[in-house]
Amino acid sequence: MILNINWMCRHTWKVASINTSWCLLGCSIGDFGTIAYFQFMEINWSVWAIMCLAILNGLITSIALETIILVKQMNLRLAFKTAIGMSLISMISMEAAMNITDVILTGGAILKWSIIPIMLFAGFITPLPYNYWRLKALGKSCH
Repeated sequence: MILNINWMCRHTWKVASINTSWCLLGCSIGDFGTIAYFQFMEINWSVWAIMCLAILNGLITSIALETIILVKQMNLRLAFKTAIGMSLISMISMEAAMNITDVILTGGAILKWSIIPIMLFAGFITPLPYNYWRLKALGKSCH
């Protein structure tokens, strides 16, 4: 199935990029917010614990943002169900890429203005091919 799709469709790459951007916005709010809170409040948790909490909060804020976006098109219950049904593979890979980048470049659980764009790029580019594939092969989009 993967080999039989056209990977050169500009329209699908555009739609996949927009969808991935919305997901990135939602994930980064929870992720960066958590890391910033621990960093600025100088709470002494292990990097692993902070990163796990950041990933969990990123998933929660992404689902919440998606629900808010979808509630304009459908009732709240259906919007939430649809948001929960989004591709967790995409969101988890995005979160993992952002946090692995943070660990590699800063040692982890540290936000620096110079590193944030690199984290965002890693979080965007990692799930993008999968989101394209879902659109092209399965006709499924998270938005």
